[in-house]
Amino acid sequence: MKKYDSYKDSGIEWIGEIPSHWESWKISHAFNRIGSGTTPESGNPIYHENGTINWLNTGDLNDSVLDFCSKKITTRALKDYSSLKLFPSGSLVMAMYGATIGKTAILNFETTTNQACCVFCENSIIELKFLQYWFVGNKEQIINLAIGGGQPNISQNILKDIRVWCPNYSEQIKLTQFLDHKTSQIDDLIAKKDALIQLLEEERAAMINQAVTKGLDPAVPLKESGVEWLGEIPEHWAVVKVKQIFNSSKGLTITKENLISDGIPCVNYGEIHSKFGFELNINEHMLKCVHSDYRKSDFKSLIKTGDFVFADTSEDISGAGNFTYLKSNHEIFAGYHTIILRATRNIEPRFFAYLFNSISFRTLIRQSVKGIKVFSITQSMLKNTSLWIPSSYEQKQIIEFLDTETDRIFSLINSAKKEIKLLQEYKTALISKVVTGKVNVTNDIT
Repeated sequence: MKKYDSYKDSGIEWIGEIPSHWESWKISHAFNRIGSGTTPESGNPIYHENGTINWLNTGDLNDSVLDFCSKKITTRALKDYSSLKLFPSGSLVMAMYGATIGKTAILNFETTTNQACCVFCENSIIELKFLQYWFVGNKEQIINLAIGGGQPNISQNILKDIRVWCPNYSEQIKLTQFLDHKTSQIDDLIAKKDALIQLLEEERAAMINQAVTKGLDPAVPLKESGVEWLGEIPEHWAVVKVKQIFNSSKGLTITKENLISDGIPCVNYGEIHSKFGFELNINEHMLKCVHSDYRKSDFKSLIKTGDFVFADTSEDISGAGNFTYLKSNHEIFAGYHTIILRATRNIEPRFFAYLFNSISFRTLIRQSVKGIKVFSITQSMLKNTSLWIPSSYEQKQIIEFLDTETDRIFSLINSAKKEIKLLQEYKTALISKVVTGKVNVTNDIT
């Protein structure tokens, strides 16, 4: 890609030199209106129930054009909260703090917002799509301007004071047209990689389910299992309840405030849902700890190699039945919102890990859970769920087969994820080079 004919110093260290004909605009001078919103009293139905007014939250932002938001408020909320304002379609929004800090969207609808959104509208100097690309391409540097340690905050004042170097309006449009075309191509490649990962995940799930419900011999005689949703299993397999193989107990009755940096590692339901599902290896997985005093008072919540720990609550039905099992030989506590299963006989724990992770077993759990917004499983529910078990020798064969095949699939998934990461990095780098004038693409638009 070509460079511009001449450059000058921008006066901003992380931008460096910019094309000589570009001009600097303070964001507060480029927009007639910059604002935010608030959150009406949570849980109060007069502000939220049957609402008809859009209420944008930062979780809705997509770094693109946004056609709708997930939440609405009532006209009463708009009346009672003077800080709630309606912003027009065509506005640009940025998340000022939280998990989505720095994320943006151009609105295709009229909306109010919560207090974490900063909205830019009513301008004729900086083309909105150009500014969105400028924010995306310089996201890391913008976040570095944030104040606060625990939760960095890009305040409205910080955003208003940012100076954007840019060409004239017509050239901005040319640059955004180029980026629209190029980023669309990159996004298409990423979407294909995402679709491949989805197919590989489905292949893995189907393969596990087939192996732990039908075995590895396609010619084996089958029998009706007598278990709803399961169907036929090999005729020599046994059907038992979880309680016939495992004892159950609860994890520690603690909160996040009881977790410390040093002590005995502790796995809680949050890690089971988000980080260490299926298996836990303390040699590889970092955990928060609890005080060693719990070893005396709550020794029943200590887990051993081969023990299983289930999360007893989930925010969605798909997470019901999420678990991990301890693969390494370390002293670990099961933490809050967990149920422990410990075998009462010699078993092949990895076979049961695959079984617990199978579509068939998870379906049984999901048919039993209770809840609307939060889905819970109990010890009684878990203990009375059916299991189907081959011989120990066959379990070992299934483990060996699944370990080999899942490693192959995970290798393909990890390769696809690395390729996605490289594409995303290339996309961000390309955007940054274009919107800061490091390359001249004005003649590359077809």
